[in-house]
Amino acid sequence: MLGLGLTLTLEDFRRVVKYPKAMVVCLVSQMLILPAICLGLVVGLNLRPELAVGMMLLAASPGGSTASLYSHLFKGDLALNISLTAVNSVLAMFTLPVIVNLSVAGFLGSDSSLGLQFDKVIQVFAMVLVPIAIGMAVRARFTATAIRLERAVKVLSVVVLIMMISSVIAGLGGEVFDILGEIILAVVAFNLISMAIGYYGPRVLRIGERESIASAFEIGLHNASLAITIGMSPTLLNNTTMAMPSVTYGFVMFFTAALFGFVVSRRVPATTATPHRTPTSSGV
Repeated sequence: MLGLGLTLTLEDFRRVVKYPKAMVVCLVSQMLILPAICLGLVVGLNLRPELAVGMMLLAASPGGSTASLYSHLFKGDLALNISLTAVNSVLAMFTLPVIVNLSVAGFLGSDSSLGLQFDKVIQVFAMVLVPIAIGMAVRARFTATAIRLERAVKVLSVVVLIMMISSVIAGLGGEVFDILGEIILAVVAFNLISMAIGYYGPRVLRIGERESIASAFEIGLHNASLAITIGMSPTLLNNTTMAMPSVTYGFVMFFTAALFGFVVSRRVPATTATPHRTPTSSGV
């Protein structure tokens, strides 16, 4: 989240008014349609309660700055991606606890000790908002320093993600392969459906090709690191099994997104393929 903040400026939030239709389509898909689709998948596939909650946690997580990297590589509208990630990350502070708590109540029972009560919701707020605000403040006051820091933070974020994934796998031990077999279909299906909705929803409404590609990556590439942290943190959900869908998604999305990007980017005329900004941070 700090790495994301280092790439953001106030202009990225102001730019929202330049893409009203694309913004509405993306936000409605991210906040309402994806959780509903994910719920249908976990119920239809009859996932065990902890994995069902983990999938809903993933669905409620915002897009990450990896979406901007893929948008840059595959001719999407990068400025739209950056603005979407900024807005989504702020809105997720409010929607994520609601979706997680409803999922815990629905799958584990209302008397479950898990969930995000008020004090835990405040922790999620701080986890998302504080590092973003610090990153934006550093970029505004020390722009050159922020640009230099982006690469180091990018590397550090990858190292932290690997450590988190290793911790989840170590905590589950031999059970990890059984869980992987249970969730791989749900994870892959959710990822592909998310990107398809993100792309074809805007196209149906006659939104441009590059904006639709940006939307597909924003909706299809969730912030797996944030979901893993909330799932396994001792002060939040503290359930390693709940983090496993996000761990799996973190691997799968890189390959499916690359294939998806290769297919849709061929439809973009070469004269309109130049992105607005070049991303320098690709934290998940």
